[in-house]
Amino acid sequence: MTTIIRAGAAHDLLALVPALAGFRPERSIVCVAFRGNRSAGVLRYDLPRRARDRPFVADTLIGTLCRMPGVDAVVPIAYTEATFAARRGLPERALLSLVVRRAEQAGFVVRDALCRAADAWGSLLDPETPASGHPLAMIEGSAAADRAPVAASGLGSPASGGALPQPDERRAAAIAAELDALADDAQVEARLERLGAEADPVELVEALLRDDPGSHPVERLAWFLHLAGSPPMRDAMMLQLAFGPVVGMIAHDDADATAARAARCGETVDRLVRREFDSGEEDDVSEMLGRLLLGQSTTRPDPRRVDRALDVLRPLAADAPAGWRAAPLCMAAWLAWSLGRGSAAGALIDRALDVEPDHAMASLLAAFIGSGALPAWAFADPGRPGAQ
Repeated sequence: MTTIIRAGAAHDLLALVPALAGFRPERSIVCVAFRGNRSAGVLRYDLPRRARDRPFVADTLIGTLCRMPGVDAVVPIAYTEATFAARRGLPERALLSLVVRRAEQAGFVVRDALCRAADAWGSLLDPETPASGHPLAMIEGSAAADRAPVAASGLGSPASGGALPQPDERRAAAIAAELDALADDAQVEARLERLGAEADPVELVEALLRDDPGSHPVERLAWFLHLAGSPPMRDAMMLQLAFGPVVGMIAHDDADATAARAARCGETVDRLVRREFDSGEEDDVSEMLGRLLLGQSTTRPDPRRVDRALDVLRPLAADAPAGWRAAPLCMAAWLAWSLGRGSAAGALIDRALDVEPDHAMASLLAAFIGSGALPAWAFADPGRPGAQ
C-alpha cells in the first residue's frame, strides 16, 4: 500500500491513519512505514497488557519493518483507552520509547512517536506536548482526512472484518434444503443440470465474484458449500478467489489428481498431502500451490477479488447450516490474512472453532496465523519484476 497524501503536522497524520490502514485502530501499537516521503504500509499489534511483553512486541514490529524493501523511516503510534488526565502525561510512554529505541538501533529514521488516548493526543518526541495532551478536535477537524481515499467514519475496528451479518432465515432454510438435495443421489443430477456451466467449480467461483453478493441463487451458494466440504476443492476455490481463474484451473486439476492418488493408495487426502510434503514427493505444481497457501510467494493476491470474495463468504457463513459453516469461515480467514488483516482472520478462525472445535483447517490456521506468520508478498517490492 502506497500513498502520496501528505500530512503537514502530527494531527494530520493521525487523521489519515485509519484510511491508510483500512480500519480504525483500537488498543493498538501501529507503525506507519515510509519509503522516503511516501507511506509504504501500516503495521499493527495489540497493545501488550504486561510490561514484560513490551520487548517482544517492539522486536516483532521492527523485525517486520526490516523485511519491507526500501523502508527507511517510521512513525509509531499508540492507540489506547487510557487518558492523559489519569496518567498525568503521555500514556504508553514506556512502549513508545522502546519502539523508538529499537527502530533507531535498526537504522530507521523515527519521524515522530505519537499517542492517541481517550481524551487527547500527544508526541513523545515533542517536549512542548502539554501534560494534558492536545485536543482530539485537532484530529477530527483536520483537512487532511478529507483528501483520504476512504472516510474514517466508515471504517471498523481491526477485528470488525471478522463479524458476520445477521442470518437471513429464509435464505438459510433454502440453502439447507438444497444441500440436502445435493446429498441425495436421486436428485443431484437434476441439480447439476440446473446449474449448467456453473457446475464447473472454476465457472462457479467466477460467477460468485461477478454478480452482486445479494443476488446469488440459492443453488449456486449451496453448490459452493457442498464443494467446499472437500478440503482439496475448498483450497482450490480459495486460491482462485485470491489469484484468479488460471490459478483456479491449475488448482482444481491438482485437486483431482491428488484425490485420485489418495484413492489408489487407500489414504485420506489430508494424510497423502502430509506424507508427500514430509517426504518431498510433491510435484512442481503441488509445490507451487502449497507455497501460495503458505504465503511463501511474492505473487500478490488481487485485493479487489479478495474483498469481493469476503463480501460473499461472510453472509454465506452466516446463512450456512452449522455443519457447513467452518469451511467458508476458514476460507474467509485465509483471504483476510492474505491482505494483512490478521485481527479479522483471527476472529473468523475463532468462529470456525466455535462451531467445529476439531476442524482440521481451522486448527491449522489458528496455529499458523497465531504464530505471527505473514505472507511473503507483503514484503515484496511492488516495482520488482514478478511482484504483482
